Amino acid sequence: MLMRILVMVSGSGTNLQSIMDALTEGRLKAQLLAVGADKPCLGIDRAQAAGIETFLVDPANYPDRAAWNRALEEKIASYQADYIVFAGFMRIVDAQLVERFAGRIINTHPALLPSFPGAHGVRDALAHGVKVSGLTVHLVDAGVDTGPILAQAAVPVLEGDDEASLHERIKVQERRLLVETLAALGSDLKRQ
Repeated sequence: MLMRILVMVSGSGTNLQSIMDALTEGRLKAQLLAVGADKPCLGIDRAQAAGIETFLVDPANYPDRAAWNRALEEKIASYQADYIVFAGFMRIVDAQLVERFAGRIINTHPALLPSFPGAHGVRDALAHGVKVSGLTVHLVDAGVDTGPILAQAAVPVLEGDDEASLHERIKVQERRLLVETLAALGSDLKRQ
């Protein structure tokens, strides 16, 4: 049985593209059910161009955050995915949504957690003066970047690095490690 994944995006969709490329090349054995977003974005455009089903759950269309979370929760549930991949999905979802899909939401973070959680991991690492940064692939829990760690990769901080240059090198490793982590999860799923 192929692992069934649903990918959520908010931006350019480079992590999504790495997943789609890995599926095409056979490096990842999975079924990509759909790609969802919280706003129109390049990630949705990439999925549509590849003929993948897409959906949009825009917070602007709901009276409050709770209503948006419930709508997103129901849309995600409708796909019956084994894993939901937050691939550059830049929204914090509520505890009820996380609980419904406990142990099944995968996120990436541009720092070596538990250090430097939150929206500015790269900037915070540089401000702290670290010599090695990196990225983490983890499960989402009710906290911010506090869920169980699935995989990590170190990325050295180079002389003269700024936030943009370091983040770009982290993103290269992030795309690789996300695909490798999903492939490992898919293998584990087959053994169950």
